[in-house]
Amino acid sequence: MTKKLYWESDALFAQVEVMRCQDTEDGRYELQMIATPFYPQGGGQPCDLGWIGDAEVSHVSEDQGVIIHYVSSEVPLGTNNARVDGERRRVHSELHSAGHLIGHVLEQLDWHPIKAHHWPGDARVVFKPGENSQPVDVGKLQLLCNSLISQNLSCKVKIREDGYREVGFGDFSAYGCGGTHVKNLVELHGLKVLSLQKKKNQLTVHYEMDVKHTD
Repeated sequence: MTKKLYWESDALFAQVEVMRCQDTEDGRYELQMIATPFYPQGGGQPCDLGWIGDAEVSHVSEDQGVIIHYVSSEVPLGTNNARVDGERRRVHSELHSAGHLIGHVLEQLDWHPIKAHHWPGDARVVFKPGENSQPVDVGKLQLLCNSLISQNLSCKVKIREDGYREVGFGDFSAYGCGGTHVKNLVELHGLKVLSLQKKKNQLTVHYEMDVKHTD
């Protein structure tokens, strides 16, 4: 099992211990560390990229709790420095938190999230209706999201005794989540709700973050 440093801290730099580095058929190297600051692809969120020593990290995946880093060159075993691409992490964290925010808002209207995809250029959350689901449109959803963003609700992370991680904002119910997030919803002031589509009794919300915004 690889210790997930990104569960405990948003730090983009870490001193790491490389325990395995093996070449692959495509010319890259598979690298495993005792603990990692790199988020692996999954849970609707793309992986972190960056560097371990001088080697560039081109992909990160997880298999049964073991996180594998694919790097451009061989890295010696032992202590080294890891650096996560901060801009990529910021974009993915904002999109993931924005998906949670949209979920919180629509749950108040009795729509319940069933799957999410927090990828740049294709971010969306899919909902199923409850017995008393209320009508909603782009304008209404945008206003409700903006209202919560202005309330400066902080991110709350809890890791239960069974190892299950939960993430929530303010007093909203937390979602089970292993991804990275913003520290406060005010960081989502660039959120734009693009469209709502209803099909086969499901509601899909498409959204994006304005990449031009500054914190």
